[in-house]
Amino acid sequence: MDPNQFFTASRVFIVAGKGGVGKSKIAAALTLAAHRCGLTSLLVETDGKPVPSGISSLSLTPPEALREYLDTKGLGRISRLMITTGVLDVITSAAPGIDDLLVLGKVKHLERSDAADVIVVDGPAAGHAITMLRTPQAISDAVKSGAVRLQADEILEMLRDGSRCQVVLVTIPEPTPVQECIETAYALEEEVGVKLAPIVVNQVDTSEPLDIPFSLPEHSALVQAAKFRNAQILRHQINVKKLDEQLPLAQLIVPDLESSTIENIADQLLAVIEKL
Repeated sequence: MDPNQFFTASRVFIVAGKGGVGKSKIAAALTLAAHRCGLTSLLVETDGKPVPSGISSLSLTPPEALREYLDTKGLGRISRLMITTGVLDVITSAAPGIDDLLVLGKVKHLERSDAADVIVVDGPAAGHAITMLRTPQAISDAVKSGAVRLQADEILEMLRDGSRCQVVLVTIPEPTPVQECIETAYALEEEVGVKLAPIVVNQVDTSEPLDIPFSLPEHSALVQAAKFRNAQILRHQINVKKLDEQLPLAQLIVPDLESSTIENIADQLLAVIEKL
């Protein structure tokens, strides 16, 4: 597949995955890869994490989303007062999901305003990602009218339109992350109705098994290291196969390299996208 075709299939890509699978790195690498295709790209960081230099980015936490929303309504002073006095925390505690709605509402605004050709959202870990993406439907069901209901409905329209928004799940080839990825994928499709992009399988040992010389002692350090490596290669193959069998989605395999910089991962993603 032409990488340009991949990145223009949707304007928003929400990246989600279990903690420790390299989700933020993949989100940054996808943003860079889109830029290398000649597209304008924007990385939206929702947890306040630092973003690698050279990547166009926007930090979008609930307080920042609320401040921007109120600023557009001419209520800038009130927004700053709410944030500094902790009123926002009280509001989000009293109205569960409103913080997620604020963030998704800003993402929707970016998508509508053509802020970039490709908007990559570094979303929360998989469990929270499901909750976050369920929020608009829950609020739409609970609120019968008004601005909040309208916002929820408009976000739902974006989430359920594959030409506007897709979810990129990231996992690593280990049993627990793979199983969680499978469960998350079905939950997102069935309960939220989002379109899933190809799954990114990160940190895969794609090397050939090592030959173990029979002349070496069974318990030598070299033999034990080779056995460990071969067991890892086999385990990764088994888990990638399980993912392939249980999820009818294409896979973007990112090798486990010693120098996994954002630039390197972007190169790897472009290479595997071309093979789709």
